[in-house]
Amino acid sequence: MNDAEEQRFIDVMGETLASWQLARATGRVYGYLLLRAEPSSSEQLREALGLSAGAVSQATRELAAWGLARTIPQPGSRRLLVEAAGGFEQLLAASHERSRAFIRALEAAEPLTDDAHAAERLRAVTGLFSAYVDAGEQMLRSRR
Repeated sequence: MNDAEEQRFIDVMGETLASWQLARATGRVYGYLLLRAEPSSSEQLREALGLSAGAVSQATRELAAWGLARTIPQPGSRRLLVEAAGGFEQLLAASHERSRAFIRALEAAEPLTDDAHAAERLRAVTGLFSAYVDAGEQMLRSRR
């Protein structure tokens, strides 16, 4: 992979995670980490991606919270290394967790609907997202 292709991939990951309401920098850090065999330091991430220390720190926290990265403490130092966790399975599981929260919100809204038509439409949307999560869970189980 050449530098331009790598940069395109990193930028696509930034846009993708931004569509999930995460910081674009978080997606760019994730894209960068996915391409690396070894964990990266905050300094490496800042230099490679042109990000501030704060952006790298926030990205690392968000990725860890989503289960998409893990931090590795360095003995005798406050510094951490960070690496992408898993891969497709972690990404899909994180997406499912967000979808489950959406499904819970949809289910809780049914009593608020004005009429039977609105309630049915809400149930249809809920069913669509539930089917998405169920299919993804089945795929994850088959890969394990």
